[in-house]
Amino acid sequence: MGVRDTGRNHTSAASVDDTVSDLDLLRAHVAGDRDAFGELFHRHRDRLWAVALRTLGDREEAADALQDALLSAHRAADRFRGDSAVTTWLHRIVVNACLDRIRRRQAHPTVPLPDGLHGAEDGPATGGVEPAAPVRDHETAMVIRDALAALPLEQRAALVLVDVQGYPVAEVARILGVAEGTIKSRCARGRARLAVMLGHLRPGSGPSDGSGPDVPEVTGGNPRASSGVRSGSGRSRLAANQQEEA
Repeated sequence: MGVRDTGRNHTSAASVDDTVSDLDLLRAHVAGDRDAFGELFHRHRDRLWAVALRTLGDREEAADALQDALLSAHRAADRFRGDSAVTTWLHRIVVNACLDRIRRRQAHPTVPLPDGLHGAEDGPATGGVEPAAPVRDHETAMVIRDALAALPLEQRAALVLVDVQGYPVAEVARILGVAEGTIKSRCARGRARLAVMLGHLRPGSGPSDGSGPDVPEVTGGNPRASSGVRSGSGRSRLAANQQEEA
C-alpha cells in the first residue's frame, strides 16, 4: 500500500464506520485489512504534515519525511505496544523522520533551491493543506521560519510541537520520549533564542505606526491537560506569524 494513495474502499468495515477508534484501525491493518491504514492516515494527515513542514521548513523535504515515516509506521504496526495513543506513536515516527533528515542534511549540506521553485502549488502530495500567508506577512513568516531553523534540533522540535502546533507539554514529552521538565527547559531556551533573533519584530522596534507583528513571550509552555494528540488545537502568535505561502 502506497502512503500517498489515500483512496478508501468503502466495503471495508473499518473504513465505513467513522466511530472506529485509531487503535481498532491499527489492529485491523495488522490483521490484514488493506484499507485500515489508509483511513488512519486520512484522519491525521493534515496534523502530521504540519509538524513535518514546520520542523523541516521545506515542502519537498517535509513530504519525503512524511512518506518515509508513514511507510515505517505501516511496516511496524504489529510492534505497536499500546503504551501511548496511536496518534502519539505516529507523531513520534514523523518527528524522528524529520530529525533524521535534518541530521543528514547537516552532514551533507546542499545548495537550496530559491523559494517558489519547489513544492506543489496546491498543497503537499500527502493531501494536507498548508494555509497561505497574507502577502504582507510573508517576509515575517520567512524570518520566523529561518529563526526556527537556526535552533538546535531538540529545541526546534519542542517549540514546533508546543508553540506552533499547540500540543500540551505532557503529550510532547510522550512524543519525544523525554521528561516533561526537559520539554519545558527546551522550550524556554528556544524561546529565549528566538526572542533575541526576532527582537526586531516587536512593536516599537519596527515602523513607528506600531504595525509590526508581535513575537511570542517566554512562557512556561502550553498548560492544557493532555488527552492524546487532537486534530484541533489552540494556535500561538508564533503559529499565526509563521503561515507560509502554499
